[in-house]
Amino acid sequence: MNQTSTSPITLYEGPVESMLNSSLGTLPGVTRLYGQVWTGGPQVVIRYFEAHPPDEEPIPICAVARLAAGQLKKKPESKPGTAILEFSSAGVYIVNAFR
Repeated sequence: MNQTSTSPITLYEGPVESMLNSSLGTLPGVTRLYGQVWTGGPQVVIRYFEAHPPDEEPIPICAVARLAAGQLKKKPESKPGTAILEFSSAGVYIVNAFR
């Protein structure tokens, strides 16, 4: 959330807050997404577990952030526990119904 329109960005292992730039199904743009970032390995994994639409109750979700070919490759200069990514935005895909 705090690195919008920044390039490159640095992500840290742990909780993450993001915001939709456009609608995703019934979720309007500006919905905030809450989840977790994992930085081990050559790619970052970002999973979202909760959506907070404006003026509505939180909604449990199961979603993942991706770029082309399903990748979020880290830049080689990323230090352990962090990931430097070229772009501050990615696609968000609902991967399964919440159970």
